[in-house]
Amino acid sequence: MIIGNKKFENYTYVMAIINLTPDSFYSASRTSCDEVLFKTERAIKDGAAIIDLGAQSTRPGYLEVPPEEELARLEKPLTAILKNFDIPVSVDTYFPSVAKAAFDMGAHLLNDIWGLTAEGMANIVAKANGSVCIMHNAKTKLEGDIFPQIESFLSSSVQKALDAGVDREKICLDGGIGFAKDKEQNWQLLNGYGRLNKLGYPLLLGTSRKSMFGGDVKDRLQATVNSTRLAVRDKVLFVRVHDVKENFQAIKEEYERN
Repeated sequence: MIIGNKKFENYTYVMAIINLTPDSFYSASRTSCDEVLFKTERAIKDGAAIIDLGAQSTRPGYLEVPPEEELARLEKPLTAILKNFDIPVSVDTYFPSVAKAAFDMGAHLLNDIWGLTAEGMANIVAKANGSVCIMHNAKTKLEGDIFPQIESFLSSSVQKALDAGVDREKICLDGGIGFAKDKEQNWQLLNGYGRLNKLGYPLLLGTSRKSMFGGDVKDRLQATVNSTRLAVRDKVLFVRVHDVKENFQAIKEEYERN
């Protein structure tokens, strides 16, 4: 996959989460504007290959902020990272206006939890010659066999991207763990994640400290690392995580083992 001027292939890379929200479900990940450069530098030193900026919490029960506020949270941190570091930067948004502004500022990848379903979103990515991570989501919890529904949604969104003119080498897919799925379904998806490889696009896995692991959020690091090890075995291209160093080390160990 191509993101910015970098090509990612034949490995599992770490996407570092930097939350610009005051209400992220993992309080330790909340980042003020003043902390962004320090956190980015540390993430890169710890092994991050991509920085993912989120200015809208999507935790269960979150209160949506309007696109204007999301963009206001995003502008200074995004500009500062792009100015100071040579690393691809992803923006986590589902608002077309925010996505367009982020690409105009120089962002390289759109991380869209609603999989290009917003009107005009695919065209925005195409016009920016940007990259996109298309995530599965639904307005109501899935029922029955989850895999055909996830695959159908992702395939439809990919076709929308291709029809708009997005380069197929700039597309990756996310099964959407924690979105429109209960705990059992999240585990089912995680344990069968490799099945999504048949769609023919690189995969991103996002499980970091999610509630499917049970217990308190601060105690979910080991479970997250275990899911990263599984991602390596399933040939997943990216893992999106809060704890870069530990997950980077786990990936390295898995490749050395095999």
